[in-house]
Amino acid sequence: MRITVPNIPKPVVYALGFIPAAYISWRALNGREVDAIPYFEHELGQWALRLLIATLCITPLRQIFSINLLRYRRALGLLAFYYVVLHLCVWLVLDRSLDLHAAFLDILRRPYITIGMLALVLLTPLAITSNNWSIRRMGGKAWAKLHKLVYLAIALGAIHFIMVKKVWLAEPLIYAGIVALLLAWRVWKRFSGGDKPKARKVAVA
Repeated sequence: MRITVPNIPKPVVYALGFIPAAYISWRALNGREVDAIPYFEHELGQWALRLLIATLCITPLRQIFSINLLRYRRALGLLAFYYVVLHLCVWLVLDRSLDLHAAFLDILRRPYITIGMLALVLLTPLAITSNNWSIRRMGGKAWAKLHKLVYLAIALGAIHFIMVKKVWLAEPLIYAGIVALLLAWRVWKRFSGGDKPKARKVAVA
């Protein structure tokens, strides 16, 4: 049975996607949190991971439940990238006071920051090429191969979340478990023959 999903305009999706950022900013800037800067950083990073997870959920939802959300995958992916950039900006501007030398040393010396930066580097070409022009220019097959980097990026994001906490807490482990499950599903479908290349479609909406 195919489940019909209402066609929500893309601007509305983006507007809804930035509501958490607006709320987080309001709480942080109006003294609603005792440790405003760590709260700001943490929440923006967590929403980036949530949106990446939502992006990866689209394929299994279509395959298992016939819920087709492909037209929203690009918007969710770009929103995730924007949240990662906001997460970086808060760390760089508010936490490190734009001290680029200190920030660079942190990237080199602190593994969790190194991993987080690597995830951002991997997501950057995906965000840049998330448009119809890039798909036509690169060709659908090459574009699809490039965008498989999202799997590595989300795995690094989950690891970054665990390492930031510095102790074994349930919340980051739950996120990591969800990411592992979504990646394992793709591996299983790939090797079980349920995800053959000829059956794939590149979302260009």
